[in-house]
Amino acid sequence: MTPNPFLTLNYEPALEALGNDYFDEVNAAEFPTHLLRFRNNDLLPLMGLNPHAVSDQDFIEAFGKFEGRQPLLALRYHGYQFGEYNSRLGDGRGFLYGQIRGTDGELYDLGTKGSGQTPYSRGADGRLTLKGGMREVLAAEALHELGVRTSRCLSMIETGEQLWRGDEPSPTRSSVMVRFNRSHIRFGTFERLHTLGRKDLVEKLLRHVIEQYYPDLRGETDAYALFYAQLVKRVAELAAQWMSVGFCHAVLNTDNMSITGESFDYGPYAFIPTYDTRFTAAYFDYYGRYSYGNQPGICRLNLEMLQRPLAMVIPEADLETGLAPFVEHYYLAYYQCMINKLGFDLPQPSSQTEDLLEQTIRFLAETQVGYHRFFWELARQFSSLWRDDPGHILSEIDFLPEPGQQALLEPWRVHYHQLLSQVPESELEQVAQRLRQHNPETALLRPEIEAVWEPIAQEDNWQPFYDLLKRLRVPH
Repeated sequence: MTPNPFLTLNYEPALEALGNDYFDEVNAAEFPTHLLRFRNNDLLPLMGLNPHAVSDQDFIEAFGKFEGRQPLLALRYHGYQFGEYNSRLGDGRGFLYGQIRGTDGELYDLGTKGSGQTPYSRGADGRLTLKGGMREVLAAEALHELGVRTSRCLSMIETGEQLWRGDEPSPTRSSVMVRFNRSHIRFGTFERLHTLGRKDLVEKLLRHVIEQYYPDLRGETDAYALFYAQLVKRVAELAAQWMSVGFCHAVLNTDNMSITGESFDYGPYAFIPTYDTRFTAAYFDYYGRYSYGNQPGICRLNLEMLQRPLAMVIPEADLETGLAPFVEHYYLAYYQCMINKLGFDLPQPSSQTEDLLEQTIRFLAETQVGYHRFFWELARQFSSLWRDDPGHILSEIDFLPEPGQQALLEPWRVHYHQLLSQVPESELEQVAQRLRQHNPETALLRPEIEAVWEPIAQEDNWQPFYDLLKRLRVPH
């Protein structure tokens, strides 16, 4: 019998080697059934596996029955949740399944979600609803296709249990998902060590983070300070990516922020339907703390809170120096993302490009045109005639929500034409290609998600879900 390829991978005990000050050993739950609903063949080559040589049963045995990989690790962490410090956290329904070295030489985590109770479940069942798993698969794949630095899902298995939840019609179906990302070490992992007063463990973990995830800093005399400065830049760029694609994470607590500056742990997220900085995704975010427009500021605040544990081993002056350029990092990254969405490749802002970006945001905010529809129409309607006459730009205006809004489009057309007229005619196809690459036809709005969930819930029909995944693919 051919061995299960997931069980013969060369797992590295990178985090485990640090000792059990950072985790607890636990066993996964046993589930009554195992139905593979999603497998991510795109990730298998990065794991050194041939998708054709990996069966559905291999996924089920490894990530539904957890054969050959018990016990697993429940990671310990604390965190600021909606501004309040919570020391009663930790992996409550997930485990670190294992760590592997990708074919690109980078270390990756395989982390479960919904795999059972841990010492940090706090009386909860440690499970993941099927709808929650499906939503995270969709979010991760959509964001990846949009160029956001994100975790991805390797697999999702329906597990046959009935769960009771206050935010879903219950009983509801259960699942276990496996997340594939760089690291599950969170800001809150360090915050817990600060609360315990363990400077030694902070430094030990920091050395590990630099060794594995910031290899360019190895051997630098000021590696700790440089690490924080690089993290600040990564997080600022991540926030810019979210904002440009219209993504609202919804729960930016410090335990949901990765030490590698990678987006992960998608709960009640949503993509904005129109440009509204007050848009809030989570129904329980009563005061809009984590609204769409607040995300850059919250990310900066979380980085500032991270200074408390890091100050145990890094001079405070160095931390302040590292945080100071956050706004500049954010703006430059947001500018680049948005100018790409508009079809241009102009790395440095100028008064002309900044005027166009400002005019674009103003138009989106004043008209409340569909955010994603506007950029898709740019890609769909683009023509070389736009360079000659601004009247041709977005001449099909049926996408505007209200009659008479064409007048609001005129100033934007003038700014767009001014910039486009400077592009050589021979490079117009590159503009069109960038528009197609950065502006997919399908946006993962709430109605799209509900439209694929309903046939699953009512008829166990998964085809609309798989069709949506295909449509989220961005043509390059």
